[in-house]
Amino acid sequence: MNNTLLSRYSGAVPRYTSYPTAPHFHEGIDCGIYAQWLGSLSGKEDLSLYIHIPYCDRLCWFCACHTKHTLKYEPIAIYLESLKKEIEKVGSLVSGDAKVSAVHFGGGSPTMVRPEDLIALMACLRAAFSFGENVEISVEMDPNDLDDSRYDALAEIGMTRASLGVQDFDPRVQKTINRLQSFEQTKSVVDAVRVRGVHSVNCDILYGLPHQNLETLGRTVDDILSLAPDRIALFGYAHVPWMKKHQAMIPEAALPRLEERFAQMSMASDKLLAAGYEAIGIDHFALPGDSLAIAAREGRLHRNFQGYTDDAAKALIGLGASSIGQLPQGYVQNMPATGEYQRMADNDGLAVVRGIALSIEDRLRARVIEEIMCSFTVSFSGLRTHFGLLAETVIAEARQFAGSNRDGICEIIDDEFRLTEAGRPFARTVAAAFDSYLSNGKGRHSIAV
Repeated sequence: MNNTLLSRYSGAVPRYTSYPTAPHFHEGIDCGIYAQWLGSLSGKEDLSLYIHIPYCDRLCWFCACHTKHTLKYEPIAIYLESLKKEIEKVGSLVSGDAKVSAVHFGGGSPTMVRPEDLIALMACLRAAFSFGENVEISVEMDPNDLDDSRYDALAEIGMTRASLGVQDFDPRVQKTINRLQSFEQTKSVVDAVRVRGVHSVNCDILYGLPHQNLETLGRTVDDILSLAPDRIALFGYAHVPWMKKHQAMIPEAALPRLEERFAQMSMASDKLLAAGYEAIGIDHFALPGDSLAIAAREGRLHRNFQGYTDDAAKALIGLGASSIGQLPQGYVQNMPATGEYQRMADNDGLAVVRGIALSIEDRLRARVIEEIMCSFTVSFSGLRTHFGLLAETVIAEARQFAGSNRDGICEIIDDEFRLTEAGRPFARTVAAAFDSYLSNGKGRHSIAV
């Protein structure tokens, strides 16, 4: 890779799991507006539910999730009671004809929840919402939390996809990021969930970690491939200590340089492709028969706060502290502070404190950015079909961007804006060119590679 391209297109930009991005949410969107938006959901709509468990029994230094450390179960038990109240309230505002098609338990560490409480939480969800057939139920798992009773509880709630964060198996890297997790532990989880009928396993790998190099990362990728997961996410470590203070525990001098990060990403990607995985967007890989790979080939790939998905639900309802929801009218976010979230949920059942309503231009630019992030191609005819004359402004921007670019990262072919192979690693940077909010300076972001 040309180092000039790396330096030119690897600046700090959003990850674009939404547009507008979260720093532009505001307090003008509150519980009252959220209740109206929920009430207006059509009974014909599919719903996707995200349930956030903001607790871990260890705090990984690399993590940028909203979570807190606890070795006691009492705070989790109290939190779950508040969470159930929010579930019941939100469910009462949504049409009973709207069907849940997907449920995702994230965190934090959802597997910290005791088996009986996990079963009760799923029962609460099923009582509050109408579930469709063949609901996808995915759970983020920490091997250090798991035992047979938890595996059995996960099977009882109908888990269909297990997601394991691996990051790197090298002992020195693990010690530096405070994430001790052996290959043997990880394999035991994969074996246990597959024995219980889970049809899809996802593993996360991070590059750009402290003390990581091509050799250590290569061994980790080989170990992961030996488990034959259905999906693999290859993320670049986002060093944002101004936002997540515990990342200051990571010695910056031990972090790979930009060129080293890119080399790690390229090496890992090549290994995954050589093993028969298909590239999905900027950082996911899937076996050809996986639903994500099929969706990508058929042009049905989407991107939301869980990353790449084949979930076509028009409404993503976030439940729990800090959770973000995406509804046809716009985005909402719950109170991040766990104690204050519990107070709001206990008093009213709703805990939204900010969000943003989407304008027509927001929807147009969101579509352009999502197409860049998912397929590296923007169809001008598709924009005109959905947005009419309004599309011409963004089409003109795309033509101007491609025409003025001398680095060969994008081109116009057959009335389409396309990223070239050289440009695909910089999709976030190209997407940022269509972000009309970015110039107002709200939010700091991680580097694009």
